[in-house]
Amino acid sequence: MKYFHSILLLSLLIFSGCKIKTGKDTDSSEQNIQELISKMTLAEKIGQMYQAFDGFYPNDEALKNAVREGKVGSFLNVQGADRINELQRIALEESKHGIPLLFGRDVIHGYRTIFPIPLGMASSWDTSLVEKAMRISSVEAASMGINWTFAPMIDITWDPRWGRIAESCGEDPFLTSQFATAMVKGIQGNLDDPTAVAACAKHFVGYGMAEAGRDYNTTYIPEPLLRNVHLKPFKAAKAAGALTFMSAFNDLNGVPTSGNEFTLKTILRDEWNFKGMVVSDWASVEEMITHGYAANRKDAAEKAVSAGVDMEMSTTSFIDYLKILVEEGKISEKLINNRVANILRVKMSLGLFTKPFLDGKMAKDTILAKSHLNLSRELARNSMVLLKNNNQTLPLSKDIRSLAVIGSFADAPHDQMGTWVFDGNSDDSETPRTTINKILGKRMNFALGVEYSRDKSTVGFNKAIDAARKSEAIVYFVGEESILSGESNSRGIIDLPGVQKELLIELKKTGKRIILVVMAGRPLAIADELELADAVLYAWHPGTMAGPAVADLIFGDYSPTAKLPVTFVKGAGQIPFYYYRKNTGRPAANSDFTYIDDIPRNSKQLSLGFKSMHIDYGIEPLLPFGYGLSYTKFQYTNLQLSDTILNFNESIIVSANISNVGNFETDEIVQMYVRDKVGSITRPIKELKGFNKIHVKPGDNMKVDFEIKPADLEFFNGKDYVIEPGNFEVWIGPNSAEGLKAKFVLK
Repeated sequence: MKYFHSILLLSLLIFSGCKIKTGKDTDSSEQNIQELISKMTLAEKIGQMYQAFDGFYPNDEALKNAVREGKVGSFLNVQGADRINELQRIALEESKHGIPLLFGRDVIHGYRTIFPIPLGMASSWDTSLVEKAMRISSVEAASMGINWTFAPMIDITWDPRWGRIAESCGEDPFLTSQFATAMVKGIQGNLDDPTAVAACAKHFVGYGMAEAGRDYNTTYIPEPLLRNVHLKPFKAAKAAGALTFMSAFNDLNGVPTSGNEFTLKTILRDEWNFKGMVVSDWASVEEMITHGYAANRKDAAEKAVSAGVDMEMSTTSFIDYLKILVEEGKISEKLINNRVANILRVKMSLGLFTKPFLDGKMAKDTILAKSHLNLSRELARNSMVLLKNNNQTLPLSKDIRSLAVIGSFADAPHDQMGTWVFDGNSDDSETPRTTINKILGKRMNFALGVEYSRDKSTVGFNKAIDAARKSEAIVYFVGEESILSGESNSRGIIDLPGVQKELLIELKKTGKRIILVVMAGRPLAIADELELADAVLYAWHPGTMAGPAVADLIFGDYSPTAKLPVTFVKGAGQIPFYYYRKNTGRPAANSDFTYIDDIPRNSKQLSLGFKSMHIDYGIEPLLPFGYGLSYTKFQYTNLQLSDTILNFNESIIVSANISNVGNFETDEIVQMYVRDKVGSITRPIKELKGFNKIHVKPGDNMKVDFEIKPADLEFFNGKDYVIEPGNFEVWIGPNSAEGLKAKFVLK
């Protein structure tokens, strides 16, 4: 770049001969950070702690002057390589200390090439594919000047009403931890590479446990649950090298997370020794006033910076009040120095002092590259879960005489991308209608039936039924628009919206085979729909290449391999329902259960069994965690343990044979669960401890091994992390509800 050599020379002069490193020489980098901080005024330090959003300043000249004067350390949603290069040039050439800027953007599941929503990506149980997808997302974003993204979101949730379940990896801490690692590695890549983007593990912590699934709501999480479930993915992200964390919106056990010293200081800094940066979520510092935890903006600034927030996003309590708080002796300048050091450490780790610019032409060869679209298609088909396939309804033959394609989601280029796609373009999307039309041509009969998910009109039913009657089979696309999930879009009723089910009932009367394809941002309560359809493919919101991915599966070019990363409930009244729940003192079995409609009118209460169950929903969810069908059939046999005694300084191997006894060559996701029978606190009935995606040809048999170490059995009991001797059960199976079972003893 034309500015590079002059900027580098200027930077070296500013630092009086100190060579700026990118973070590999830790001692030199830390020395450089401290030398730089020693030359900064208090106002300049506080400027580094502010992230301004695009539009905050009244005009572009005011924005540039703020950079020149060191009043801002980062920008949110400023875009375009040329504009960002100019601001970086000003920061390094025209500001007093030549400190580069961070440019943040929400790149959650793709920049222009959109991948499935994170909940869909998690359904792949394929960390390698997801790591590649996040690397592509960062490469495309970096080509436009972005060097920091607010992903991955690794909040655990047990509530499908919560809109941001779409952005999560589901209900399980082990699975989410694996994806946290993969996503951080994919986003950041090699920090020496110009396409490196800083990852941000969010939201720290407990955000997914919002009461009633209402976004931003209060959370109460006992410390054992906090440590055994919600903190695990964040610890994995830290171990993977995540450069930044984000404090959450929620009040956690009475203290908003942006002012929570227990989580931000005691755990993140003191226990985990995190040296990166903590940024607040949008306005979450000043929202502590609304929470009733801070009296005013000045109080909010004091509590947030004292607890551990390094940079304030969007609101200005830091830049308005931190200097005053230091002068009043309420916080020390040493504390400010520590906060600024965390910020500079991230900038140095990214190498922004020595490689702040990108070639603006890079985007031309990067955005929507063919290889990117191919991976979007591959990940999309690996994320779609086959929930039902009666009488081998799927796959369909491409030689089918005629096929009815029905529903607005068959041709919804924007909605198929899902939530959080600021830079996605619906013009880039290939819809199922488009792809199926390429394959079948005039043999495809398309009808909307319902114009959009919440439509209550039945006007389009007749055309849909006519298309169905003159077709050999029906593919009916249903779901919820992207706007019905994501941030602030929580739903109290999670049934299929509008009259989509009513149309399904009418289509059922035609007697034709019905394949239901569901596009949604959450696990919907689809018990009735599951019963009515012959086959159900849960596609989530699959991204840019939804059409080709759906066609790959329904026409049998590939077999579905995905598994559910979250439990499907029968209805909202069953929430929360998650697989690793506790047993209770009165657990119900199927033999205990009687449906409310089957109870005689004059039945006494005693006949209901006094067990832990709903007498209208039953004792099981609609579909268990880890569930997913294939076009072939797998058989699990020969469960073996290398030893039934696990000593504290050893490990054991648990293995099983997986046979493909069907006719399709495909993958199977083999899962291992463990139960600690007795603990110093009650333990879950099952915990996922391992999984392995294997490829098996028809007639072949594969042995799958899992290692269990004592450390895998550790948990927090309210006082300390412990590994307790005792009896354990282990399963290897296709989901959390089925599998081969054995026992071992930890001594």
